[in-house]
Amino acid sequence: MEKKMEKMSAIGAFEGIDITNSKALVDLKLDKPTAKDRDLLVEVTAVSVNPVDFKVRQGLKKSETPCVLGWDAVGTVVEIGEQVTDFKLGDRVYYAGEFSRSGSNQAFQLVDDRLVALAPSNLSDAEAAAMPLTALTAYELLFEKMGFIPAENANQGKTLLIINGAGGVGSIAIQLAKWAGLTVIATASRPETLDQVKKMGADEIVNHRENYVDSIHQLGFEFVDGIAILHSTERHFGPAATLIAPLGHIGSIVETDDLLPLTNIKNKAASFDWEFMFAKAQYRVQMASQGEALARMATLFEQGKLVSTLSKTYDGITAENLRLAHADLERNATIGKIVLTGGFIK
Repeated sequence: MEKKMEKMSAIGAFEGIDITNSKALVDLKLDKPTAKDRDLLVEVTAVSVNPVDFKVRQGLKKSETPCVLGWDAVGTVVEIGEQVTDFKLGDRVYYAGEFSRSGSNQAFQLVDDRLVALAPSNLSDAEAAAMPLTALTAYELLFEKMGFIPAENANQGKTLLIINGAGGVGSIAIQLAKWAGLTVIATASRPETLDQVKKMGADEIVNHRENYVDSIHQLGFEFVDGIAILHSTERHFGPAATLIAPLGHIGSIVETDDLLPLTNIKNKAASFDWEFMFAKAQYRVQMASQGEALARMATLFEQGKLVSTLSKTYDGITAENLRLAHADLERNATIGKIVLTGGFIK
């Protein structure tokens, strides 16, 4: 007689309808997965939301099969695949998962062990769940794409401009850059975002709704060594091309359908890089580097050199709360990170 599959709670989407519709995200019961090969099965206790969540949801075509979103989680390892050697049952872990697999909005999630690290011991589940996707994005952008040295105070004399410094990626990018010894100029335009970038440690702040090229020149910087574009790539590429130093690096995380005038940085021999932290898992390259980076940053959290960028918490991982969190993000005014904690409905 065939064994009956054990069920688990989950939250899914069946089509890309407006988030105000109660059917945009719904509570479900799905089959509980089983770990094999390099997978960990993690009992999820907290998840955060990112812009990729609502962008994927909005693009869904109507289907009978639910799409389970979510790419940040904290939880406990409850089952281990036969090829796993670096984790054990009961480990408390954090990770961002893979773009092509079922996400963290379910009570039990499979994740490749190479993408995982022990969660920072000094952070709550909510504080830790806020970090993986944005921290990995910032880490890869600064240290793998822009070539800054990932060591404390190793980049003295170098300057970084972060456009949209108060968001999830910007908030941790400021901290990582300061730890690495960079002078950080961040952009912000509202009182609350100004407060956030100051809190994160930015050395200088300019308003991206004004002529910030002139503002940066007035601060005494003719050029900057790196520029992280974290909002509206097409709008900010022109100013970035003016400000980037010869041999410098411009990096962006925001897709655009507009043509970028890359010729404008040719005579400076400057580089332009896309950063997409899901690429490593999608193409099965350098996957272990993500677990290693998370482990390294866990140590920095435990040493007090980084702080969580958690800004808002919903109590309970439910479809109702997840819809509220998606709506928060869709308003495009989020500071830091939003997390759902407290586990799933049994």
